[in-house]
Amino acid sequence: MNETKRHQLTNANIQEKSALLWNIADTIRGLYKPHEYGEVILPFTVIKRFHDTLLPTRQAVLDELEKRKNISMKDSFLRRASGYVFYNTSPYTFDMLLADSEKIEENFRAYLSGFSENVQDVLSNFDVDVHVTKLAKNGKLFQVIQEFNKQTGYLGADKISSTDMGYIFEDLVKRFSESYNEDAGAHFTSRDIIYLMTDILIAEDKEILEAEGVSKTVYDQTMGTSQMLSAMQERLTLLDADAEVITFGQELNPKTYAIAKADTIIKGGNPDNMRLGNTLTEDYFKGYEFDYAISNPPFGIDWKSDYKAVEAEHKKGNQGRFGVGLPKKSDGQLLFLLNGISKLKDTGRMGIIHNGSALFSGAAGSGESEIRRYVIENDWLDAIIQLPNDVFYNTGISTYVWIIDKSKQPHRQGQVQLIDASNMYEKRRKAIGSKRVDISEECRELIVTAYGEFLNKEYKLDDRTVESKVFDNLDFGFNKVTIESPLKDEAGNLVLKNKKVQPDVSLRDTEDVPLTEDIDAYFEREIKPFNPDAWIDKNKTKVAYEIPFTRLFYKYVAPESTDVIAERIKVLEEEIVKSFEMLSGKDVEVDG
Repeated sequence: MNETKRHQLTNANIQEKSALLWNIADTIRGLYKPHEYGEVILPFTVIKRFHDTLLPTRQAVLDELEKRKNISMKDSFLRRASGYVFYNTSPYTFDMLLADSEKIEENFRAYLSGFSENVQDVLSNFDVDVHVTKLAKNGKLFQVIQEFNKQTGYLGADKISSTDMGYIFEDLVKRFSESYNEDAGAHFTSRDIIYLMTDILIAEDKEILEAEGVSKTVYDQTMGTSQMLSAMQERLTLLDADAEVITFGQELNPKTYAIAKADTIIKGGNPDNMRLGNTLTEDYFKGYEFDYAISNPPFGIDWKSDYKAVEAEHKKGNQGRFGVGLPKKSDGQLLFLLNGISKLKDTGRMGIIHNGSALFSGAAGSGESEIRRYVIENDWLDAIIQLPNDVFYNTGISTYVWIIDKSKQPHRQGQVQLIDASNMYEKRRKAIGSKRVDISEECRELIVTAYGEFLNKEYKLDDRTVESKVFDNLDFGFNKVTIESPLKDEAGNLVLKNKKVQPDVSLRDTEDVPLTEDIDAYFEREIKPFNPDAWIDKNKTKVAYEIPFTRLFYKYVAPESTDVIAERIKVLEEEIVKSFEMLSGKDVEVDG
């Protein structure tokens, strides 16, 4: 079965299961408003996932607890008994809870308190205690547990894989976001985009990974529900069934963090690798370095409230994450680029999504330009892929995947590959928010092929095209030079100061001289013939970098000939006349 068919089957099951879970919200209608349903459905889904996963080893945990009752440090024994990195020492199951409706709140709290410490953190960030009180006070707790305990609501890891559970969480978060009129894309990135990023990230390493086996670390600095981390784990495991893939992530939103941590716990990963907090202001992975980084940070979001902490980090220079420069306060996306780079090993690779402004915003010497300069002059910018518009849930604007490589393959060194994949998509039958198109498996494979071949070439799939262009690093840099003209008095004489000709600031101009050109030669050719008295103030020269992606892929379309235009006008006139005749009942002549 190919990937598309498998995903279609999986997706059908996911939709069915998530719809079933979401419909449980009917039991709290009236007590909660529609936009609040997710506050109950999401945590109870996680609790049920934990409950069902632990059922097969429940008795073994209780036996181990009895055996070790006089030992203070029981945690490792109980984990071993459960078969997971978490456990529950409560004697209750959902069946047992429902058998005593009179004590449902008391017993359910006892059940929750039986979870290991790492799960307690998840429950705390979901505010479970608050919702249990509210449900119990209004006579709804029993009914909610009853609905979740139906046979069709089984969520054990033996029946539902971690990948599929990730899809269920993703769908529930989307439903929650839509009901709240909140940007679903703030919480997750759709799998078609993630799979494109993961496949490109491992493309250069694929042969080595298949031959030597996989032992890798992966980091997502804005992990949401951790679906990017899960996808990287999935892709690497496909190359090596015995792969050791350790994931790390940080997330600002407590509820999506709780989902990510729950997912890590279920998979047997280290939940301590999932951190809650603002990546820009709280570096919970200081000193860490990873093989891969992958993320979709917010763009177009201001970081004014983070300025004090970010500026302090900037002042550390090379000892901090942001020493290179600070972008304008209205958009902090390039800060995430710097943070990600600081977390890569010397052989590390990163895929990160940006909007168009990251390509060119900021004048010469600005924070944005200096960040681009830092990345390109270190030869870390490997490729940029333009994605189709309308591929995200929460925005229809142009977006780009930047591929950063700390140790490029020899044939890619000193160069940057740009790939225009804006037309490589399939239209969705039904839009989800702003998402109207998908990057299908067939589309993705062609984009990955274009990346791997590293050529100046067009690739076609029916009437859709992917175009690859390769540039030297220097092609994106230029010197912004200041051209001065002499100041003259009313008599036309040069104005001198300390025997130096003074510039006329009203005539001051600037020129962008490519780094591939000699500044003086450019001046003699382009400026001197038209302004013989001009000179360059070399103290004001600044190096800048920008990536004019759209201009580099612009294709000239010749205008129609006047004869063709005249013929079209004539046809339109005739149609207008016929319409008028039908309305007026009169014959009208047309000159011509």
